[in-house]
Amino acid sequence: MTTDVHQLDDGAWVSVNDSREVNVSDLWRLAAHDFCACALADFLAEGFVEVSADGANVEGRIAGRCIQCGAEGVTDWLTLGRVDPDTGEFRPVVPESVHLPGRRRRPAAPR
Repeated sequence: MTTDVHQLDDGAWVSVNDSREVNVSDLWRLAAHDFCACALADFLAEGFVEVSADGANVEGRIAGRCIQCGAEGVTDWLTLGRVDPDTGEFRPVVPESVHLPGRRRRPAAPR
């Protein structure tokens, strides 16, 4: 099953299979990251910069700021949610949980 992923409204939303699923303004908890010097960053999402589907995972790079230290920038790839391969249903992650940003091993395929 192919997953269709797009940014909408100048990066304010992520659409998964033609449904608005993830929006900005959430506070993400980032651990083991290179975003800023904080051990556990409280990252305020301000806009999606890049999104992709890698198998069942929907991932994105997000522009924003750490509300603890004020650092601004763009995250490494974060898992935004997963698509059930049998039903096509999108299940978002909980932004308030602790997330580990990572670098993609290969370029995203066009969707």
